[in-house]
Amino acid sequence: MKNRLRVLRAEKEITQAQLADETGVSRQTINAIEKGKFDPSLPLAFKIARLFNMSIEEIFEDED
Repeated sequence: MKNRLRVLRAEKEITQAQLADETGVSRQTINAIEKGKFDPSLPLAFKIARLFNMSIEEIFEDED
């Protein structure tokens, strides 16, 4: 799954660790999501979308 997480995080000037704390996951999980190695669960995707005040579809894109 492609995503804009790294770009959005940079725009808000927050670290992977800060985003991890806000969403209740590890920094390694955020890193894996940003690199496309891990797809977030639906609840996690909703948390991330709420933090950036965006829809899930604006952040995550299916690669099909």
